[in-house]
Amino acid sequence: MSKSISIKQTINPFNNTIKVAGDKSLSIRWVLLASQTTGKSTANNLLMSGDVLAAINAIKTLGIKVKVENNYCEIFGNGINGFRYKKNLTIDAKNSGTLGRLILGLLIKSPHKIKLLGDKSLSKRDFSRVTDPLNKSGAKFFYKKKGKLPLSILGLKNPKIINYFENKGSAQCKSSVMLAALNTVGKTMIKAKKSRNHSELLFKYLNIPIKIKKYENYDFIELKRPKKIKPFNYKIPGDISSSAFFMVLTILSKNSKLLIKDVNVNPSRIGVIKILKRMGAEIIFKKQKVYRGEKISDLLIKSAYNLKAINCPTKLNSSAIDEFLIIFLVAAKAKGISHFKDISELNQKESPRLNLGSKILNMMGIKTILTKDSIKIYGQPKLKIKKKIIIKNFLKDHRIFMMSTIAALTLGGQWTIHDSDSIKTSFPSFIKTLERIGKIRKCF
Repeated sequence: MSKSISIKQTINPFNNTIKVAGDKSLSIRWVLLASQTTGKSTANNLLMSGDVLAAINAIKTLGIKVKVENNYCEIFGNGINGFRYKKNLTIDAKNSGTLGRLILGLLIKSPHKIKLLGDKSLSKRDFSRVTDPLNKSGAKFFYKKKGKLPLSILGLKNPKIINYFENKGSAQCKSSVMLAALNTVGKTMIKAKKSRNHSELLFKYLNIPIKIKKYENYDFIELKRPKKIKPFNYKIPGDISSSAFFMVLTILSKNSKLLIKDVNVNPSRIGVIKILKRMGAEIIFKKQKVYRGEKISDLLIKSAYNLKAINCPTKLNSSAIDEFLIIFLVAAKAKGISHFKDISELNQKESPRLNLGSKILNMMGIKTILTKDSIKIYGQPKLKIKKKIIIKNFLKDHRIFMMSTIAALTLGGQWTIHDSDSIKTSFPSFIKTLERIGKIRKCF
């Protein structure tokens, strides 16, 4: 039976300060890279979500010792390719595309077949986009259905270096090949369309030999296997994707103000802030600093009253790819017609987000024009929903659930939103964080 919540009234005005859970992308990358170090690595504020727990369970399956207490974690690495390979191993990536794709790069030396599984949502996503480049190493991949999980990987003793052109703007595919480079002798070369660069920053911090040349649309990356990787301690900053929902909650609420502390504002991730500011939102950076190469900042957000439509520059797509659903909600309240182009990648996520996002806007009474890779949203600045809306059958996509919750709390109507347990994937404390912001208990 699907768990659901009902929201029957909007949130009261608020003025509050919060912290959000640790960055999911960094949490998973820390787990995987810590497993390749020699010795004990530690992480504070590690995101304890389904995706990160799946990553921890994956390296434990591969013989890595792990200790976890609340959001503190210790990983005892056995060195590069220090996994304990056994026959008939199965790794369950659950809902995590990041884990599923990245860990394959670390497994290209496995002497035995390893089976990779995922949940119903992940099993619909394309894995050939990562197995095709990894296949150049000589590793073999076996599918029951081409490009879809489950799959099996069989590595080899001396994998070949990979030269790779990543043209989709997928940080997952790029990062998987980067991790594969830890298992090869020689220079791995990657030409990659712009995408989030957490892996590159971590490689630099860990003194893994890497050179990056940046151009307008692409980065050229050269990297080599290090002799070893020293263990490292990391305090995971707040996740900007999680923060984005509370930014929009504040922007669309009346007479409200919110300070979100210690958010990761990596330039490859702040497309959502750039887009929202162009639409008339007031978002202020405070107490900026750099930690392990990552930019961290407090964010001050205030209510917005004159939102305007945007013809969104495609150059911002990759840095806002996980936040477009919540951006669409702002477009629904903006004056004019917003246009988002070249975003077919949204339909390669946990659900067909472009299609479902358009459907939810239509249910709210917002006109959209949808193509396979774009959407036009006809904003209604005076939008107030008064009808019943039921959100279900969205492949338990956590971001669909959170987008719908923010819509209900700001735009009115009587909402029933199914699969509330979907937030365990990325943000288990989402509802508790909402309750810390304002008086919402009576809204449910």
